[in-house]
Amino acid sequence: MAVIKNQKTGMWEVRTYYKDWTGTRRQKTKRGFAKKSDALEWERAFKLKDELNINMKFADFVELYLSDIQPRIKYNSYLTKKHIIETKILPYFGHRKLDGFVQRM
Repeated sequence: MAVIKNQKTGMWEVRTYYKDWTGTRRQKTKRGFAKKSDALEWERAFKLKDELNINMKFADFVELYLSDIQPRIKYNSYLTKKHIIETKILPYFGHRKLDGFVQRM
């Protein structure tokens, strides 16, 4: 929604609105970005996660998957999954969009 520069600290911050699971409108603020492009990237990823849209890169989907599965499995299992995904799968499919995979099926 809004990416602004904090004059006191010189850092960038993002303020965006979303609807939570109850349907109420809430504001999310994230501070401390060194570059404006980093703030815009975080905002884009947050909106994709919030909308549950498949119009995202495979690497972004994997990041959501790993953050979702981490509290539900043992730590060593999480590290094994993360290693396999990052070394074997992401180098080939990380830059591709998910909606391209779904359309071909």
